[in-house]
Amino acid sequence: MLYTIHFHDNANADPDIRLRFMPLHLAYLRENKAAIHAAGPLKEADGTVKSGLWLVDVETLDQAWALVKADPFWPTGLRDRVEIKHWARVFADGQALV
Repeated sequence: MLYTIHFHDNANADPDIRLRFMPLHLAYLRENKAAIHAAGPLKEADGTVKSGLWLVDVETLDQAWALVKADPFWPTGLRDRVEIKHWARVFADGQALV
């Protein structure tokens, strides 16, 4: 099943967290590339990053949460809120899938 995972940053988090932990975070994404199909920041109009998005393919919501909680960013306090939603793909690669 496809899920979107929307991460909202903690406005009070140390601004250097992302930079310090990015190498570990990217390594984690690579290690989990079978499940994490895409990942990246969501930029505000001014270019600042206050959130991010993953597209994951796992069997259950619990597996999606397990990916989130194993990410090196998770224990740092960077994440304020996480929303996970099942995503139904109806169009891809120029083709309707329904």
